[in-house]
Amino acid sequence: MRSVRITSNCAEETVSAHTSMADLFSIGIGPSSSHTVGPMRAAAGFVAGLRSAYLLAETTHIQVRLRGSLGATGVGHGTPDAVLAGLRGWSPHDCDPDAVHGLWERARHLPTVSIDGHLVTIAHDDIVLDPFSPHPDHPNALEFKAINTDGAVVAVRSYLSVGGGFVVTPGEVPPAPAAVPYPYRTFDDLLTLCASRHLTVAEIVAANEWALGRDPEADAAQIWAAMQACIDAGRTRADGSLPGGLAVRRRAPGLARTLDGQPTHELTAVSRIQLAALAVNEENASGFRVVTAPTNGAAGILPAVVEHYLRTPGADRFGVMDMLLTATAIGSVVKAGASISGAEVGCQGEVGSACAMAAGALCAALGGTPAQVGKAAEMGLEHHLGLTCDPVGGLVQIPCIERNAIAAVTAVQAATLTLNEADQPHHVSLDTAVRTLRDVGADMHDKYKETSRGGLAVNVVEC
Repeated sequence: MRSVRITSNCAEETVSAHTSMADLFSIGIGPSSSHTVGPMRAAAGFVAGLRSAYLLAETTHIQVRLRGSLGATGVGHGTPDAVLAGLRGWSPHDCDPDAVHGLWERARHLPTVSIDGHLVTIAHDDIVLDPFSPHPDHPNALEFKAINTDGAVVAVRSYLSVGGGFVVTPGEVPPAPAAVPYPYRTFDDLLTLCASRHLTVAEIVAANEWALGRDPEADAAQIWAAMQACIDAGRTRADGSLPGGLAVRRRAPGLARTLDGQPTHELTAVSRIQLAALAVNEENASGFRVVTAPTNGAAGILPAVVEHYLRTPGADRFGVMDMLLTATAIGSVVKAGASISGAEVGCQGEVGSACAMAAGALCAALGGTPAQVGKAAEMGLEHHLGLTCDPVGGLVQIPCIERNAIAAVTAVQAATLTLNEADQPHHVSLDTAVRTLRDVGADMHDKYKETSRGGLAVNVVEC
């Protein structure tokens, strides 16, 4: 796509599922978009609420309760550290990751936080892990209390971290989505728009982005630069183990040395895709800078496939932009029709959706039609249906890191198989796969949804 500024006289007929590319691919820190990025934003939002209500000056003490999945795996995901960072006013996209690490432990000895120059006590024990009291509206919930010098509660507010770094307040009516020229709820809606307007999926998304006041070319360049920096950082780290106590070794640096200078053939091509995914997810597991795509736990899949695309003849930055725009549409459809939260639907909502996004994106960049884009995305999602979220030790390491490497290769295979079959129809549509993702997630036992109470999380210890 060489021109992305497209206008339309199409009136908005439905509330669109479209999520802005800059929101879907937000730049933050690891290891989890729902357990790290979301809680940091929630804490900052609580402080902003105190400030706007003129309650900050009388607040001397803050208590936080991490409910449900946040309480079950919050320590392994660095949630208490993220909360303390958010209370300080730090943002995921530009904070120093090293400064965030260890904030909760340091609160044992330094239990005060400076907020706008006002000292507020929040000790180590003021952040309570409460895995057995989930919020009725979502497995990932935080509850904040502001207390004055008399011990009276002056403000209470809850937040739900719903995946991908997105945070909502229970009971509040969300603002109406901004009008876009091409609203869509399903991928079939997108196919209809593409056919009637003679546009690609990427062009549809670009037009919506312009309408939202975004510059899709600039946003795509910034997002890809951050993804590429993450790959490069992960592949050049020193050998050693990832933090968290499992002693999981870094594999990306050694694999990079093995592949360095080797000629490209089928096996090395696959290994380079896996290398990029491993590099990103090892950075994520270490709590470093990463781009949600659409979550942190699945952050390595799309960057690895974009980098693979750039090794193909004729690849350029416009193709990268097409990939990110197309992936935005697919991610928006999955997010609206099912979920991208591992705590809601298991890992099928994270790795499954990321694989679908990457498969459809690569298909588009290599010249696939909108129908082929949907077919490739459906294959990427279909073969991850039922995938559980069972992180060992509550860490985004086992099986998460390897899953990204395998799913990135699956995405490439889904795209290439689709393109090699030309316009042959598929029995299962992307929308059918999204509905199935939703239904399987509803049927899945809660212990397989990011609680570390089932699957590998309990069986690895016994081995």
